[in-house]
Amino acid sequence: MDWPHDPDGEEGSEGMRKYDMAVFAKKLDEEEDFPLTFSEFEARVGDHPIRINSEKVVAASEILSHVDVEEVADLLEFHRAIGRAMREGGFWEYHPVGANPEVKRA
Repeated sequence: MDWPHDPDGEEGSEGMRKYDMAVFAKKLDEEEDFPLTFSEFEARVGDHPIRINSEKVVAASEILSHVDVEEVADLLEFHRAIGRAMREGGFWEYHPVGANPEVKRA
């Protein structure tokens, strides 16, 4: 896929490899963007690259398509929604282990 910018360049990861949540968070202005509507956010950044790990990059829209809420009030809710979307879409390599992983969230 042709990205609007290099996933490992200044726009993508500030000159270093940053992954998933860190890349999403830098696309926000905590004072200006909340409450945040995910459809508007996806329209703005959906084609941006999100590095999942050292080998895999996906479009932000691939992750955002798994978000289960329309709007969030703050950065904490945003991270929770993105985390759920990443787990739902199979983008996170880390998953909690134990007898009841649904109780012990990542």
